[in-house]
Amino acid sequence: MSAVDRVLVVVPARDEETLLPACLDALARAVEIGHREVAIVVVADRCRDRTADLARAAGVHVVETDAGCVGAARRAGVAAGLALLPPAPDDRTWLASTDADTRVPPGWLRDQLALAATGIGLVVGPAVPDRRDLDRGTWRAWRRRHAAAALGVHVHGANLGFRLDAYCAAGGWPRLPEHEDRHLVDAMLAAEVPAAAGPPVTTSGRLHGRVGGGFSGYLRGLRDVR
Repeated sequence: MSAVDRVLVVVPARDEETLLPACLDALARAVEIGHREVAIVVVADRCRDRTADLARAAGVHVVETDAGCVGAARRAGVAAGLALLPPAPDDRTWLASTDADTRVPPGWLRDQLALAATGIGLVVGPAVPDRRDLDRGTWRAWRRRHAAAALGVHVHGANLGFRLDAYCAAGGWPRLPEHEDRHLVDAMLAAEVPAAAGPPVTTSGRLHGRVGGGFSGYLRGLRDVR
């Protein structure tokens, strides 16, 4: 596999002025990955708060949309971010995906790129809910469900990475209001893109998010059936 020359991180956000600063602070540490071109794009999708202003103040590129659709927002972020970076072949470009309510670890991108250097084209990492947001029963239910999950069983747009050529071959982010992450990863796995598990990220454990289902809906389900 070719070495990675440029990295793009896309963060969709809708009215995330409270949690976005911590997300961007964490990303600022994670993008310290040596001599590679890196861009961070926040897609402020149908925001009515200060999300876009806070992202600009943090020094990242902002795309404002009114799609009201996380899949379309992620797709728009990829297109805008690639235009910011110098040209490079698709197989030498790494796309990383996280969410505005998520904090990635400092080694997040380094670990993804280390896997890419071994021939991996898709990294699927776990999203761990913030323990402070959950009651004890829901936390225990989450831990039981995730104790030994196989690769690809739990897919989160908050913690993905893949080569641009694999992304394009899979058709890119589908324009879906939720589960766009599942559809994209399934398409890559069906195409036999070499995949591996990545490091975990910490995601808000709120039970009511920006879409009807998503991670918050999943946590609500754990709370209700535990």
